[in-house]
Amino acid sequence: MWGKHPSVPVTFSLRKYQLQDFEALYAIDQACYDPAIAYSRPELRDYLRFPGADCLVAEADSQTAGFILTAHDNRWGYIVTIDVLEPYRRHGVGSMMLQEAERKLAASGVREVALETATNNACAIAFWKKHGYLTDGVKKNYYPGGIDAYSMRKQIALTST
Repeated sequence: MWGKHPSVPVTFSLRKYQLQDFEALYAIDQACYDPAIAYSRPELRDYLRFPGADCLVAEADSQTAGFILTAHDNRWGYIVTIDVLEPYRRHGVGSMMLQEAERKLAASGVREVALETATNNACAIAFWKKHGYLTDGVKKNYYPGGIDAYSMRKQIALTST
């Protein structure tokens, strides 16, 4: 559906989520995760409406390449999901989205960011560790099918806006 890996460097831009992005983000989430794990439309809508929610959309050549959805409450931040379509992976877009999301969280007063990732997803675990997230424990049977999740956390520095 979205083609092969680009053979030339890809330039990405980030922008804030808009309501008309919903179906594209839903389709990306469905493409990125097993159907048992991917969010339903109501779940994704609820997360996007959550108090303190923020969603950044990454584009390449006017096409949505991925998104990151976070939420925060005072000093605590949470990464709900980060989704990058397969053709755009390993081009830095995930790192770019994460760095901007962390910057925005820190500017909102967040000091610590948490997330969960499947214990059997080696690529995701490596990504999070590369960006300074540390394993904080295991949540048994967190995902459908009895898949465990690592709880991961990272301390972030307060920044000015």
